[in-house]
Amino acid sequence: MLQSALRLIYPPRCVACGEPVESDHALCARCWGELDFVTGLVCDACGVPLPGEDTGDPVWCDDCLAGPRPWSRGRAALLYRGRARGLVLAFKHGDRTDLARAAAGWMLRAGRPILGSGMLVAPVPLHRWRLLRRRYNQSALLSRGVAEGAGAEHCPDLLVRIRATRPQEGMSAEARAANQAGAMAVEPRHRGRVPGRTVLLIDDVMTSGATLGAAAGACLAAGAAEVRVLVLARVAKAE
Repeated sequence: MLQSALRLIYPPRCVACGEPVESDHALCARCWGELDFVTGLVCDACGVPLPGEDTGDPVWCDDCLAGPRPWSRGRAALLYRGRARGLVLAFKHGDRTDLARAAAGWMLRAGRPILGSGMLVAPVPLHRWRLLRRRYNQSALLSRGVAEGAGAEHCPDLLVRIRATRPQEGMSAEARAANQAGAMAVEPRHRGRVPGRTVLLIDDVMTSGATLGAAAGACLAAGAAEVRVLVLARVAKAE
């Protein structure tokens, strides 16, 4: 009764534009159509869309073939452009933490092929000074939702940044890798949770993969058997 009354007063709204929708944490039809969800054939390592038909066999993009990733498999929910870019920026810099639940659902759907039992789910960390300025780690909000939806163990502070890094916008792939090298480590009190496990790393955006590579390297150095990655949005080269 109370729930029905509240819905009359506060009907569900599209998480992107605010138009009325049928359920909470959902998109209206127009916004759904404006988001570039990643579907079909994708690179099994980084999740970028590929031409061709998905036959169920793993394939890899040219970048991942030329420079193998330190993680084994990866997926992305969206392409980082248009409406999706605006949502990610609002979530990351605009205090739109309410987007986390919907975004985690999109990620769970995209990540279904790489999810497995016994996984340890962890976010890419922010440096403490950046966390202080932003007040929340958007990747940790996503990782909590993914872990809950997958029924997996969640460790929001598995990784720590042991040095600050420069903002990476405009950097080349090589500069990004150098910027992130050695920047992360497994938090000492969690080292016993990693050996022999598959770690699923969560981040909001993958561009070159340098940040996720550094995080994956830290997990492998601590004894992880395998690292997989799942991101909300993937930057793809212009066609």
